[in-house]
Amino acid sequence: MVEHLHFREAAAAVGTSQPALSGALAALEEALGAQLVERTTRKVIITPLGERVAVHARRALAALHSLTEEVEVSRRPFTGPLHLGVIPTVAPYLLPTVLRLVRESYPDLDLHVHEERTPSLLEGLAAGRLDLLLLALPAGGSAPTRDIPLFDEDFVLVTPPDHELAGRVDVPRDVLLDLDVLLLEEGHCLRDQALDLCREVGAEAGGGSTRAAGLSTLVQLVAGGLGVTLLPATALEVEAGRADRLAAVRFADPAPGRRIGLAARPGSARSAEYDRFADSLRAVLRDLPVRIVSH
Repeated sequence: MVEHLHFREAAAAVGTSQPALSGALAALEEALGAQLVERTTRKVIITPLGERVAVHARRALAALHSLTEEVEVSRRPFTGPLHLGVIPTVAPYLLPTVLRLVRESYPDLDLHVHEERTPSLLEGLAAGRLDLLLLALPAGGSAPTRDIPLFDEDFVLVTPPDHELAGRVDVPRDVLLDLDVLLLEEGHCLRDQALDLCREVGAEAGGGSTRAAGLSTLVQLVAGGLGVTLLPATALEVEAGRADRLAAVRFADPAPGRRIGLAARPGSARSAEYDRFADSLRAVLRDLPVRIVSH
């Protein structure tokens, strides 16, 4: 109406009849308790209040249009923001592959990566701060999660190169009984997994008061002769490749290890999307030293 200043032309512009438009405007004026237009035999005059109401109406319509577009986009998979949480003992070794997959296959996905320890990730997922997690399974935590397995990987024992076990294969687990096994600091699920393995064979672990915040520091402690440690197979090439004073020892089958996968909130509206994402991840992770697990 503001653009045309004529009921017939305005009605034609919005695809309705002149009486219907006039009635709708009258109903709006009655609801507001104020006059928005002055009606004459030749044209319509917009009152000062009507001009201001028109400005607000344009903003409201623009916001409604944006909301409609946002909802429509959300119905298309792999679009919009996705907040992915990753544990530190996975992030440096899998993220290059994950990011390449997103860049090449899902260019409209606005991916945000959060590297945090498992308890923080699970809290973020439950609170809605995070959408999807990449971590060791089962995810655990107080809130239920929908776990989507991706692969299993072995643990490898890392020693100095002059260690009596250096380079050996098919080593039984109970060799840990006579070793000083260095661990990550508390809060890492890999620390808990290493402790479980040591308890399984009756070994002690911890290397005294020595602790490391990350795997890179842990292998440097091994290279410095402070003990040995356990690495996931996916981390071996990166971490052992940083030092020439390390050797790998392979356990006999069935080798100890861990399962890596995705975790999401049960009943998430994006569940089908996460399943497709998991399928894509399994396909691109096959080149790593892992055993792919079908969902």
